[in-house]
Amino acid sequence: MSLGRVLLVEGIHPDAKRNLESEGYEVELLPKALGESELIEAAKGAIALGIRSKTRVTPRVIEALPELCVVGAFCIGTNQIALDHANACGIPVFNAPFASTRSVAEMIIAEIIILARQLGDRNRDVHRGVWSKSAAGSYEIRGKTLGIVGYGHIGRQVGVLAEAMGMKVIFYDIAPRLPMGNNRPVESLEALLEQSDFVTLHVPETPQTKNMIGAKEIARMRPGSYLLNASRGTVVDIEALAEAIRSKHLAGAAVDVYPEEPEATGDGFVSPLQNLPNVFLTPHIGGSTVEAQVAIGREVSQALLSFLKTGNTLGAVNFPQVELQRRPGTHRITHVHQNIPGVLRDVNRIVSEVGANVVAQVLGTDAGIGYLIFDFEGDSSAPPIISERLARLETTIRVRRLP
Repeated sequence: MSLGRVLLVEGIHPDAKRNLESEGYEVELLPKALGESELIEAAKGAIALGIRSKTRVTPRVIEALPELCVVGAFCIGTNQIALDHANACGIPVFNAPFASTRSVAEMIIAEIIILARQLGDRNRDVHRGVWSKSAAGSYEIRGKTLGIVGYGHIGRQVGVLAEAMGMKVIFYDIAPRLPMGNNRPVESLEALLEQSDFVTLHVPETPQTKNMIGAKEIARMRPGSYLLNASRGTVVDIEALAEAIRSKHLAGAAVDVYPEEPEATGDGFVSPLQNLPNVFLTPHIGGSTVEAQVAIGREVSQALLSFLKTGNTLGAVNFPQVELQRRPGTHRITHVHQNIPGVLRDVNRIVSEVGANVVAQVLGTDAGIGYLIFDFEGDSSAPPIISERLARLETTIRVRRLP
């Protein structure tokens, strides 16, 4: 008998489907992104939903799927999901912050070399039958300074690889970060821009990072330097970057993400950066390697399974972080509720009145909600009674009785 239906869209790696099915869940795997109405129709009855970067989980989607318990983003970013609304409805969201790290970092190193040697332009020349053999404007990267903006998982990997290639590495992050190897922090974004031959961006999409690299910041960069962006398309003012290339202030750029991207493979794409010299453009493929997609499929499906089977939320991006080891011979209920005083008292009173005994419980809270996992001893008739009475509390948002 199936433990519940799971919908995976956007061609998520089949390992995720196999992983979930092996634990007793019925899984449907769809190859393409879905629009809002299509997603609502396809996900009816699903307790878990898996998406990638193109499918948007809006408040309307969440409201239309009352049985949905959890969402998995099979990618790093989660800005395509209404995180606050999911939180308020008791739905945790998990992503894959580590799985594609190496793939993105390797692409950045490759692009640094491509830009330094103008390999994109030379490749295009030869395909057109033009033999442009020249050393002008081509450089080794050894000894050059790489500035990394955002020193998280990807930024640190880039720093390690770049240092192994003989580059000097500096970085800037709004949070204190432990340097890897001989990577060195600088005190400000402005200092990094002024000192770097190559600047690579690895920051999330937030109001603070929107257009963080505009005309003013590009003007601070060294003449003849290079800009790389594989983070989010809203981080760079594309028009300002294009003008810096046309004016030859920058010697080149590599861009993998854009303010507006096509909804599906094959759709038309237009950018001010097209057909500019030594500008290397890719279609948001930083994490698109076989190895990364396998790892992402396994990582996120395992997070979904952990939540569905135990209620644990470690790694959720929008939810209190709660973990409780399952004890043999006990029953488990999870309870999402409004974060106001007295809820724990009410829960324990209900359990006591039913004649059960709480043997373990853990509570996590954030500004809006509380999340409680508790195990109790008692006969098998107790769990449905407790769940029903908890659901009637005015403070309750969601109750789950785990198998």
